[in-house]
Amino acid sequence: MDRIDALATEPPPAMFTALLLFVHLLSIVVWVGGMAFAHFCLRPALPLLAPPERLRLMHAVLTRFLNGVLAAALMTLASGLGIMFLAARAGAAMPWSWHAMAAIGLVSLPGRMTGVILGGASPATAIEYQIAIMISSFAGTAITLAVGLWLTAKTSFTPYGVLDRTIFRSNAKA
Repeated sequence: MDRIDALATEPPPAMFTALLLFVHLLSIVVWVGGMAFAHFCLRPALPLLAPPERLRLMHAVLTRFLNGVLAAALMTLASGLGIMFLAARAGAAMPWSWHAMAAIGLVSLPGRMTGVILGGASPATAIEYQIAIMISSFAGTAITLAVGLWLTAKTSFTPYGVLDRTIFRSNAKA
């Protein structure tokens, strides 16, 4: 019983945490890299084949690919939950971005892909939509961040690039 109590209070070995992070990042690279390959390399090359050959190739590739994506998605989920569990167990405050990525991973991505497939589209089309929606989500975030930084810099600095200290006063001009 002492060993079980010790496991609950001892921090995890750094190597285990590093291994979880490595598995997490590798599975995401496989997942996203596979989608990029299917969209940017495989799809443009398909018109070179006759339709019956094209169908056989897509079936063979997507069968293997979607099995790999399923494995990568499950590894991403398991390793991400493991990392969050270890951080919570160590008493560390998890950044909001971890929670945002967990929400996207658990709800958004599988929901989009499943919805497109249930709507009658092929898995390849679902993957294309998934890539397009994620790119637009990240682009929207990047544009919002850039505009926010630009507006903040415009109102918070003097024309000489020095921080305007009046922004910290309660009676500062709007």
